Amino acid sequence: MKRPACLWLLRHAQPLIAQGVCYGRLDVPADPGQTLQAAMRFAAQMPQGALLRYSPLQRCEQLALALQASEANVVCDPRLQEMDFGQWEGMAWRDIGKSQVDAWAQDLYGVAPGGGESLGGMLQRVAAALRESWLHDSQQGQRDVVWVTHAGVARCVQWLLHYGQAQPTSADWTLPAPAYGGWQQLPWQMHAAALQALG
Repeated sequence: MKRPACLWLLRHAQPLIAQGVCYGRLDVPADPGQTLQAAMRFAAQMPQGALLRYSPLQRCEQLALALQASEANVVCDPRLQEMDFGQWEGMAWRDIGKSQVDAWAQDLYGVAPGGGESLGGMLQRVAAALRESWLHDSQQGQRDVVWVTHAGVARCVQWLLHYGQAQPTSADWTLPAPAYGGWQQLPWQMHAAALQALG
C-alpha cells in the first residue's frame, strides 16, 4: 500500500549560541557536525521527488544545502523564518525584564515582543505558506513537501491544522516541536479539511 504524501517539518540542528539567550530572527549558524548528522538521518527517510522549502536563516540553509545532494527541489521561503523578537534578539532572557515578558505572555497573540513580530502576524505568514504548499507544492496532497524550519513555525503549523484561525493564549501555546535535527510528519489528506478552511 502506498504511503500517503506528507508535509515534513524538519528542524535545524543545534545553533551555536549560549544557553539563555533570546534568538528568533537572529541569524546564528548551527553546529556543522550536527547539521551533517541530521541531513544523513533525514535523507534516509526523505521521499523521492519531494519539494524542499527552507528558512533563509543560515541554521536552516545549512541543512537544506546538505540535503540538496539528495536531488530534492530546493526553494528558499522567508515565510518559514522564526519569530522576530525585535530588540530582544541576542539578549539574555534574564536581562529583558520580567515585566516585559509578562506583558507579552498576557497577550501572546497581539503583543510584538521587543517590537518585533506578534504571534498573530507569524500565524498569518505561516498560514500563507501552508496554503501555497497545500495547493501548489503538494498538488492538494499528492506530493511530499519538506520544510526546513524552526520550532516556532512547527508549532504554528500544528495550531493552524487543529484550531484554524482561533487566537491562542499563553496557556494554549503548549504544542510540541521537533528536537534539533528532528522532524514531524503530517499526512496531507488527514488534514485536508483544515487546509481547505485556511482559504
